[in-house]
Amino acid sequence: MLTSHEFQQFREEGYLIFPALISGEPLQRYKRLLDDLVERARALKTNEDGFTLQPDDQGHLITGRLFKVQGVCVVEPHLLDLAREPAIVLRVTDLIGASLHMFGTKFFPMLPQGGTSTGWHQDNHYFGTRSHLVLSCGIYLEDTDQSNACLRLLPRSHATGEWVEHTSGEGTFAHGNWTEVDESQALFVECPAGTVVLFSANLLHGAGTNTSDRSRYSTAWHYIPANLDLEQFPFGEYKDRHVIC
Repeated sequence: MLTSHEFQQFREEGYLIFPALISGEPLQRYKRLLDDLVERARALKTNEDGFTLQPDDQGHLITGRLFKVQGVCVVEPHLLDLAREPAIVLRVTDLIGASLHMFGTKFFPMLPQGGTSTGWHQDNHYFGTRSHLVLSCGIYLEDTDQSNACLRLLPRSHATGEWVEHTSGEGTFAHGNWTEVDESQALFVECPAGTVVLFSANLLHGAGTNTSDRSRYSTAWHYIPANLDLEQFPFGEYKDRHVIC
């Protein structure tokens, strides 16, 4: 499925972008599932059952305004169909092998006028591993550009396989630990709805603040070989680890 050029780009740059890989009725079906999660959050005054509310500039939670659903494929199991889309799985198996699991599923709605997701970070920093076999996947279910805080990548930042220092976030980025990078070197991934981005979990990436009047729905999770032993995410015990193929 992947070309020799794509293999080389992934090795050297640390990422691959597949514009509008998911389209038509499936894309609309997955987006409706996410619309329902945003609607469910409107009644919340605090975080509960995987739903995390958006913090304001002082780090206080905003009633009814969704920031993230952690374990989104546990909260809404129909989203496992998205993770198992053949067009995605074929590309993932080319990169890390034919027998796959997935873990750490998330939904970021990036709501208009102030929505955030993550600052600059490495996924493997959170996972307690430096393994190059952890393959992160971002799926963008709406058109995204710089105004609604598209994904930013730092090409080649995966190459050393080492963690960089992360510190606690503040204000609207209070949910997590982030790092600093030379943003002049960043790639802004402006892309149409249905785009899938696969990247090394050692690659530095993040997003800014959505200052537009549009949302920017995305899901994120991490594919691994089924036999990869991750201490924090043991198969059969960690409920947000799933068999893909």
